[in-house]
Amino acid sequence: MRNIAIVEDEDLAAQALIDHIKQYEAQTGQSFQIFRFANGADFLQDYRAVYAVVFLDVQMPRMNGLETALQLRRCDKNVSIIFITNLVQYALKGYEVDAVSYLIKPVSYYDFSMKFKKALDIYLLNEDRSFTVNTPGGLCRISTDKLMYVEIMNHRLFYHLIDDVIEMTGVLSGVEQQLSRFGFLRCNKCYLVNPKFIVKVKGSTVQVGDNLLQISRPRRAAFLAELANWYAGSAGGE
Repeated sequence: MRNIAIVEDEDLAAQALIDHIKQYEAQTGQSFQIFRFANGADFLQDYRAVYAVVFLDVQMPRMNGLETALQLRRCDKNVSIIFITNLVQYALKGYEVDAVSYLIKPVSYYDFSMKFKKALDIYLLNEDRSFTVNTPGGLCRISTDKLMYVEIMNHRLFYHLIDDVIEMTGVLSGVEQQLSRFGFLRCNKCYLVNPKFIVKVKGSTVQVGDNLLQISRPRRAAFLAELANWYAGSAGGE
């Protein structure tokens, strides 16, 4: 059973979404647990990364949907966000927070079902490739599809995502154990890299995204061998 959050201040609009979800359940045989919040502040209070999909009204009192989504993304990189709005121009801003899509009020069931299915599919795709870290602000769920590399500097860990950097205390060896099943490779004592984001290896450096990282001399042979094995396994799995 997946958890679904509806963050909507209008009772009728929230009920319409609940009815659509129940109709989707009846048609697909899936089960969902629905949680409704009247505003973004209530939703984010004591937030836990337990939701598959969040429906966010753009215009709400206390905290609007876009502000809510920005804060949500700091602690949950995986949840699928769908914006609910009266105006398309507001919804388009949602892509800045990696929203799946948007729905225009009044929400038709056909439009809802297509975008809800897409949101669920994206969440399920990321679920098996995600992990949780304990940040100073609380638990944060991260998708390895967005994590380029992890760096340790002055006893601080830096998780370099494609759209953010998360900082906390920790040791790289512990992260290495956590991420080994995702294929992350250590190129020196300071970096753990995601081979999916490796652009090229040249001399003593590896380019990860737009970043050039050093490969230590003692690690070079093992790193290249592990990378070759990863490429071979990746090609074999396609």
